[in-house]
Amino acid sequence: MILEKYSTRWAEDYRKIVTEINTVLDGLVYAIEHVGSTSVPNLDSKPIIDIDIIYLWPVDFEKIKSGLEKLGYYHNGNQGIEDRDVFKRSGKKTNEILEAIQHHLYVCPADSKALERHILSRNFLRKNDWARLKYQQMKYDLAEMAHQDRKIYAELKELHMNDFIDSMIEEEKRAMVGTAVPPDTSIS
Repeated sequence: MILEKYSTRWAEDYRKIVTEINTVLDGLVYAIEHVGSTSVPNLDSKPIIDIDIIYLWPVDFEKIKSGLEKLGYYHNGNQGIEDRDVFKRSGKKTNEILEAIQHHLYVCPADSKALERHILSRNFLRKNDWARLKYQQMKYDLAEMAHQDRKIYAELKELHMNDFIDSMIEEEKRAMVGTAVPPDTSIS
């Protein structure tokens, strides 16, 4: 099965990964957010933790990149999505936690549209059970259409989910009018 029932382990896994990342980013100004389906309580998901590291100033990207390389990641470009850089495990340095927990790591400037999409859709799903349940059912339907093949599932999700995600984002933006920073985002 592509999807698993929601697990509180995902929040624990996120915290473990963040603890490791924090060891190499000491002294920098950044925030880290748990995004994607595993960040939404009671939402069944692929058991892959999605993480965004957020920076304010362009000069900080290279510092974050350098820190992540020390931890055994390599920069894999933006994979076609502006202002959302992908980092993957290089296999050159081992880290028991980072190797054991499947995750996707992104680095985004604070004004990134991709980051905004991640945060707003996550927040909307956390606050709206009807949306979470609809999104979950859509995911199960797509997984079945894909015959539980992860690659086909990802392609189908891209084709069939964007309109729903866009509508959630627009609703969340309307709900936030007058709020300067999305509710769960803080820079430390």
